[in-house]
Amino acid sequence: AATENLLLAATGLGLGSVWCGVHPRAERIEAAREVLGIPRGIVPFALVAIGHPAEAKEPRTQYDAERVHRERW
Repeated sequence: AATENLLLAATGLGLGSVWCGVHPRAERIEAAREVLGIPRGIVPFALVAIGHPAEAKEPRTQYDAERVHRERW
């Protein structure tokens, strides 16, 4: 939820952002620790790159009503 809030806040400020997954991939965890100087007792979960977007894109959704099922009582 915290990572999603960072992405939403960046968008609200007119910035672009991308969620880069780290955990549970051991090689990514070690790379993040090395580059950022993260101590062994802390496990990095994700990295968020934030900057000014090079282009403007239309908002999109991956919602597909055909994939939503519910039981009727």
